[in-house]
Amino acid sequence: MNSLLIKKFNYPKDLIRVGVPASKSLLNRALILSALSHGTVSLICGSFGEDTRALLACLKALGIETEIREEEIVVHGCGGNIPNKNAELNVMSAGTAARFLTVALAFCGGNYRMRSSAQMEKRPMEVLRMLEGAGVDIEYEKETEHFPFRLHSGGINTDCLTVNTDESTQYASGVLLAATALSRPLTLNLTGSRTHGSYIEMTLKLLGDFGVNYAQSDRTVTVFPAPLPPKRYEIEPDLSGACYFYALSLLFSTKVLVCRTHENSIQGDFRFLNLLREKGVKLVQTEEGLLADGTQISEYDGFTADMKDFSDQTLTVAALAPFATTPTELRGIAHIRLQECDRIHAIRENLKMLGVSTEWNGEMLTIYPATDIKAGHVKTYDDHRVAMAFALIGLKTGVVTIENPLCCKKTFDNYFDLIGLLN
Repeated sequence: MNSLLIKKFNYPKDLIRVGVPASKSLLNRALILSALSHGTVSLICGSFGEDTRALLACLKALGIETEIREEEIVVHGCGGNIPNKNAELNVMSAGTAARFLTVALAFCGGNYRMRSSAQMEKRPMEVLRMLEGAGVDIEYEKETEHFPFRLHSGGINTDCLTVNTDESTQYASGVLLAATALSRPLTLNLTGSRTHGSYIEMTLKLLGDFGVNYAQSDRTVTVFPAPLPPKRYEIEPDLSGACYFYALSLLFSTKVLVCRTHENSIQGDFRFLNLLREKGVKLVQTEEGLLADGTQISEYDGFTADMKDFSDQTLTVAALAPFATTPTELRGIAHIRLQECDRIHAIRENLKMLGVSTEWNGEMLTIYPATDIKAGHVKTYDDHRVAMAFALIGLKTGVVTIENPLCCKKTFDNYFDLIGLLN
């Protein structure tokens, strides 16, 4: 499927009910923790996307045994002793696998050839600089601090590391996860503007859930050697994927229920639901999941938000912005230019093609209301979030064609199947 015309959603149903895959952010963190542990963990997760399959393939190549069963993944931990210390791994386009696994292998030791997709090769891996400073030998096959490379490690030679969270909070999470494999405490100093970011807090929550002791003081976290992990751990549904459907509650003044979601989610993208609530959407917890009720909304004004801690939803907000009555202003998003694609460029170019005006001053993205959306083809740049977000504009107008829609398989295999069932 090279392109897909999104049909106009002409008659909002009384209730839209959908299920979404497991949270990639939670599941891939839990997989690393389980793989490094001294026990066997059953991760209750349901379906999952290509990023998780890429990580599972890497674990298999490392000799770490996993079993994929109905609704769960069983992981037999290696206790920090990687069975195959000479392996060639391909993380594909999975950013979590690229960052978390690289750091874990550096901590555990061994010799590895690390490969990725062409898309991932374009994304910087500044964490490699930190690992080199800790005694790890990195041989770059192309560009410095990028995939592909060869990693040679006898373990790290320090008990204290520093990560700049402005580059990526995934680097900090990678260190926190890998530290559980050590037989000694490790201290992580956090610098930059996202030292208490939602994804770091998510990682710390998982450490606690897995019984790992840590001490946190302002911008410093010390992780202590890990005890036995839980035998069973349940992974939340992907709130990032759920948000595209929750956005319909505002866009179509309807009710949306995503199964198994709940208000006390530890995922940072819950902040997007708070944006919907500011526009008048009511959130109601039910036994099936969290319900978003937008039936009392006839119009909404633009968004003004700092997206720093839930930047994956920048594209979702950008898809809602043209239908607002006033301009939308989004801050805290400069770093998304270095994600699966330059997402600010993707937003601006695709909205321009659809007849929507935008401005970017290096710190704030402004999106203006549009009275007439033009027909056009959305370039996804092989970025799943571009594809999924711009489908919302297609549902509203019926004039949007998504190029390369299957790139959404990275996190959400059947997204466009569910979109097709809405009419």
